[in-house]
Amino acid sequence: MAESVYVLCSLTSIACWFLLMRGYRRTRVRFLFWSALCFMFLAMSNVLVFIDLIVVPDVDLAWLRSTVSLAGMGALVFGLVWETR
Repeated sequence: MAESVYVLCSLTSIACWFLLMRGYRRTRVRFLFWSALCFMFLAMSNVLVFIDLIVVPDVDLAWLRSTVSLAGMGALVFGLVWETR
């Protein structure tokens, strides 16, 4: 059951990333780019959760997952600050 939840979370993040990038390409609104970048990192983090907990449970990838998630949130915060100027 947990495996399906991890896969569905990854697919949802990938779909959000795709839709945000498509919207950015159509409108060139830069905040859509920063949001898409954030979701790209979150999708990578979700894939790493699946790899960490299901594929190779004996290897701890928590530090890598946290770093990737932090990069995603950092990109979104940077985009928020950059676009408010």
